[in-house]
Amino acid sequence: MQIDTTAVIEQTENKKKSNRVSFGEQMKSYFLHPASGILAFFTALAAIITFALLFFLIGYILVKGIPYLTADLFSPEYTSENVSLVPSLINTFIMTIISLVIAAPLGIFAAIYLVEYAKKGSKFVNVIRLTAETLSGIPSIVYGLFGMLFFVTTLKWGMSILSGAFTMVIMILPLIMRTAEEALKSVPDSYREASFGLGAGKLRTIFKIVLPSAVPGILAGIILAIGRVVGETAALIYTAGTVAAVPDSIMGSGRTLALHMYVLSSEGLHMNQASATAVVILLFVLVINALSGFVAKRIAKG
Repeated sequence: MQIDTTAVIEQTENKKKSNRVSFGEQMKSYFLHPASGILAFFTALAAIITFALLFFLIGYILVKGIPYLTADLFSPEYTSENVSLVPSLINTFIMTIISLVIAAPLGIFAAIYLVEYAKKGSKFVNVIRLTAETLSGIPSIVYGLFGMLFFVTTLKWGMSILSGAFTMVIMILPLIMRTAEEALKSVPDSYREASFGLGAGKLRTIFKIVLPSAVPGILAGIILAIGRVVGETAALIYTAGTVAAVPDSIMGSGRTLALHMYVLSSEGLHMNQASATAVVILLFVLVINALSGFVAKRIAKG
């Protein structure tokens, strides 16, 4: 039996058009059902306020910081005169890469186990989920204290990039695991059943069918994790230190961009450069998000 693809597409489009409601019809329905109109009004108001705050924050940062993006701020080495952010930018990139290389595989594979292999409703799975949610709610200063006591003091790593990276791994691991788990849950079971029906095994189904379908959700969690690493200060003060230089190895101390901005603003002598650093942090996060979105689209297309 052959299926006319064009006819199916046209039928689908016609159905979508028939389901569309004009603005006038919506207003009439709101008058007939005032509660729905009030709910729609507050929903629209919340969306407008959210976008207005977003544009205000971004605009304020750009207006305050762009005029002070000078060549001295991008000097290779930091001095008390130029307060260069280049060493901090490099340290931020290194910290982010190390943290994600460790946390992303652990979080994704833990999510795969919870969704695909673990018995549904088991106490062990519930304990893991409760633990992840609890860890997500712990203040970052507590992670910093733990990192200082364990990585810096007990393991004798000292204040270093490695100590800071492992502290960040503990912080972002629950976030990546929970978002990856929800992304895997959102994949319809019919995909798995069709794959099994065609003779594919469990492992092949996961890596060829389930994971590619869940990539956008997984990358959303990774983007959130990147934002937390880039913007973290409290935990890294106790673990990575505030040295304004690129260390010779990951066992050396170095400050990230957020720490650099914090130190400049706390000193009170370079507020303009701190505003310029905020612009660089914003651009750094936007570039990372854009690259992640591009990778997600490429993976989804196969």
